[in-house]
Amino acid sequence: MPYSRSWQIVPLLPLAVLLFACQGETPNDTALGAQGNTAATQETIRANQMVSEELDLGDQRDFEDASRGLIASHKSLIIDGPENSIIWDMPSYDFVTGEAPATVNPSLWRQATLNNNHGLFEVTPGIYQLRGFDLSNMTIIEGKTGWILVDPLTTKETAAAALAFAREHLPNKPISAVIFTHSHIDHFGGALSVLEIGNDTEIIAPVGFMDEATSENVVVGSTMSRRAMFMYGSQLEHSVRGHVGSGLGKGPAFGSPSIAEPTRIIDSTGETVLIDGVEFIFQNAPGSEAPAELTFYLPQFKAFCGAEVTSRNMHNLYTLRGAEVRDARKWAHYIDEAIQLFPDTEVYFGSHHWPLWGNEIIIDFLKKQRDGYAYIHDQTLRLASLGYTSREIADLLEMPEELRKNFPNRGYYGTLKHNAKAVYQKYFGWYDANPANLDPLPPEEAAQHYVRMMGGADAIMTKAQEDFDKGEYRWVAELLNHLVFAQPDNKAAKSLLAQTYDQMAYQAESGPWRDVYLTGALELRQGPPKSGLSLAAAEDLIRETPVDQFLELITVMLNGPKADGKTYVLNLEFTDLNEVHALELENAVLHHRSGKRAENANATIRITHALFVKMLTGQVGIREILFSDDVSVEGSKLDLVKFFALLDRPDSAFNIVTP
Repeated sequence: MPYSRSWQIVPLLPLAVLLFACQGETPNDTALGAQGNTAATQETIRANQMVSEELDLGDQRDFEDASRGLIASHKSLIIDGPENSIIWDMPSYDFVTGEAPATVNPSLWRQATLNNNHGLFEVTPGIYQLRGFDLSNMTIIEGKTGWILVDPLTTKETAAAALAFAREHLPNKPISAVIFTHSHIDHFGGALSVLEIGNDTEIIAPVGFMDEATSENVVVGSTMSRRAMFMYGSQLEHSVRGHVGSGLGKGPAFGSPSIAEPTRIIDSTGETVLIDGVEFIFQNAPGSEAPAELTFYLPQFKAFCGAEVTSRNMHNLYTLRGAEVRDARKWAHYIDEAIQLFPDTEVYFGSHHWPLWGNEIIIDFLKKQRDGYAYIHDQTLRLASLGYTSREIADLLEMPEELRKNFPNRGYYGTLKHNAKAVYQKYFGWYDANPANLDPLPPEEAAQHYVRMMGGADAIMTKAQEDFDKGEYRWVAELLNHLVFAQPDNKAAKSLLAQTYDQMAYQAESGPWRDVYLTGALELRQGPPKSGLSLAAAEDLIRETPVDQFLELITVMLNGPKADGKTYVLNLEFTDLNEVHALELENAVLHHRSGKRAENANATIRITHALFVKMLTGQVGIREILFSDDVSVEGSKLDLVKFFALLDRPDSAFNIVTP
């Protein structure tokens, strides 16, 4: 029977899983799914049928490309982790085969089927890819003396398994270099498992890599991880009524991320580097899909690695887990620049999905990727100049037919709607200039007024059921959301809202939208998860985070109201780093300064950086620290305890669809 994994060990990205699915479900199936999901309604069946009629879902070229060059497959791969967790489970996607069931958008089903291609592939002689071992791909380029690895996946466990599999089928060579194409964790997290002790391995990354790779995952890591539960469906069963894939790949791996300091930084476009006998021409693309990102061209192979600047879906200008909005104008520019820089490309491969072959096909793919982001950018601003707001633009905007029917421009990961809102947000922010939206009531208070004005819960439920039966799911969700926030114990309202989210999920072409709706339905039925982010699982990553950046986490943990009127000055001396940092609390704000002890400190604590990381990640308590033989305190231990009592431990399992 289906099972789902509890949220024990997570990537800070975000950053899922199931062994069985209800294959063969029919439109008339009224039985509940394993997590209480309802069957597809006739309105959902009709909506998905329209998708099938609009797109040529039987086009086989992508299927031929996705399986081309297969050397060996390992579809039985399951990677176990600590505490009965599962880090990666490829067999849980075995249900994704054949025709799309009634409960999955047929276009998303096609993408999920393509992403089921798993194993070691030859892209072209001398270039290989490991796909389906993680959300992303690991690429192997054969150098003069060893292997050049590109993007060693999300976790040490998945990277180790992928590399071991490659060594079963390719000549066993040392790792001569590692390239991180960008600063998202699914492209560097497995670094420590592929770097061989005693081997002088070169590590190449784009300018700004270390700052960007650590900042996103530490200061806002807890909140982002809670939101990532929705975006990636980590609590969902893998089935035709649950998670089927993320569009970008199967899903994130759940294990132990790490990081390694680069030895060479790429900071300019056109920079040519000889790496283990292979010539690389780099393109620096900061502020595109990631704040720090590069692509490269290999003249020897006439091969272009698009990293994640290009992929076989529309990407996110705004990612639902929460991140800074990306610049669509820059993104389109970098793709256009790559077309001009590398016009002779005959092979394309990326950090996700499957490759392309043939110059004409690749240039067409790049142009349509470029024009997709440019169109969203330009038309959003055009409509904004006519007075339309972000919500109105999202409903009005439609891609031109040439882009709309092109599969790599479909919204399997990002979507046209939330990307249009992202462009609006980047230029104009959250405020749409309507005074009613300048200082609106918080959701719970507003909900009480809405429910009263609409005649009470019974009247709302009657109208909601009528509109649900008509298939007006977006409106029913908005209506019932007010009732649930006004009456969080109203079981009937929560049940109907959950059923509404089921149908919205079944119609969603985007993997993340599907997971968001289904996770919302799950929370309405079962409540929020019992546990969330395990910071301890990311200890290798946090330990490499610059200390100044890590101390930023403490500043945002400070409970301002509790700290009001209190003043403390503390010195932190990291004995293993030979560094000193001062923390000063005044006006309910915590400041930190590096390189000099503060005078008149309440206390000075001398501690190893490693032990301090364990304390901040909750592996040891402050009282245990104070009595450790590895720690010395000068000044008031009591003040030290009082100070740390002012810090709130992040709640990584907070409510989202209920107050």
